Amino acid sequence: MAYRRLPALTVTLTLIAALTPAAAQAGSSHGPNAVVAWNLNAQNEIYEVARQSPATAARSFAMVQGAVYDAVNAVSGVRYEPYLIAPKVRHGASADAAVAAAASRVLLALFPDQAATVRAQYDAALAAIPDGRAERDGVAVGERAADAMIAARVGDGAFDPDSYDISTAPGQWRPTPPTNVQDGAWFADLKPFVLPDPAMFRTVGPPALTSAAYARDLNEVKAIGGVNSTVRTLDQTQSAIWWHDRRLTEWAMKRQLAETRHLSTLQTARMFAMVDIVNADALIACYNEKKYWNFWRPVTAVQEADLDGNPATVADPTWMPLLVTPPFPDYTSGHTCSFSAIALTWQRFFGRDDIAMSAYSADSGTTRSFTSFSSALAEVVEARIWGGVHFRTADVRGVQIGDGTARYVLAREFRPRH
Repeated sequence: MAYRRLPALTVTLTLIAALTPAAAQAGSSHGPNAVVAWNLNAQNEIYEVARQSPATAARSFAMVQGAVYDAVNAVSGVRYEPYLIAPKVRHGASADAAVAAAASRVLLALFPDQAATVRAQYDAALAAIPDGRAERDGVAVGERAADAMIAARVGDGAFDPDSYDISTAPGQWRPTPPTNVQDGAWFADLKPFVLPDPAMFRTVGPPALTSAAYARDLNEVKAIGGVNSTVRTLDQTQSAIWWHDRRLTEWAMKRQLAETRHLSTLQTARMFAMVDIVNADALIACYNEKKYWNFWRPVTAVQEADLDGNPATVADPTWMPLLVTPPFPDYTSGHTCSFSAIALTWQRFFGRDDIAMSAYSADSGTTRSFTSFSSALAEVVEARIWGGVHFRTADVRGVQIGDGTARYVLAREFRPRH
């Protein structure tokens, strides 16, 4: 796939030994990986039942995995800098009990109406652990890590009443068909997990409506992103749908990497926390950008191109995208903000880019496979255009925000203590 228009995707890997899990550190655990099991439980509560949006789910996953990391890190002797706390714990505490206690306690706080499910999951997890001091100590440290996370997110702005600036002016966002609703404006002002300011990666903004760059963006998405496009291939169509699946394929790839790379409980907890906290902050920065620039989506831009003042664009009032447009502004792309942050985190964690991964999407009915993190990132940039929901500039600038966020967070968090 060509990169000529995506210079921001060129990644120079700095192989920092301190961030690379050596074979001894990443050895497989005996039995099922508790971190992976509880991540599946969390997906059930967060998405399968609560049906949280990708951005809202990012906050929930970050809270769960951040608490799990602090708990397992403490049980393992605090080999890495804690995210929030490193509770004191006696040697021999059960890491699996710590994972169960941390994850379940955060999930109970997030979803009290799912208490019966969460408690059943917790009881089943503890039933597999021998009764005794090790189990009790693991539970205690997990509960303390969870309590610290829950307290840290009190008053963070989640679900505060807020809205985007709906406007009929050319270039400005308004709700899009067929849903004609808005969602997630509060996420733009959510307290980040690490970033000091969600606006710290502010970009120069989308191209001017009268510019040649804007005309190129519009005409590209108009041609290849329409529901009735004659130039989009079947594989491009499947890719657009695959990446748009609300049951994010990134979740499955993260678990697959833990299992295929034989990560220990500690390394899995650390990798998951790194990915989910970096992802949450990248999306907060992205939504802050969306709210600031309030740029219209392709469906509005194509249908109303006669109002943009650009002679190189032509309106098509009947044009509709392949995918249902998400209910918030275009610029920048949340999905490229998110996945670029995740990809760089994986590159830093594993110390390499060329690791294969794949996932199945029920929406597309297909499995897509990648030979590297960067190849997956390159595809999602294109897929949002193939789906007709983003302009190319929104995708490329999203990559820049995600990359900047990941670099900032990883330079400050999750590092080895010695």
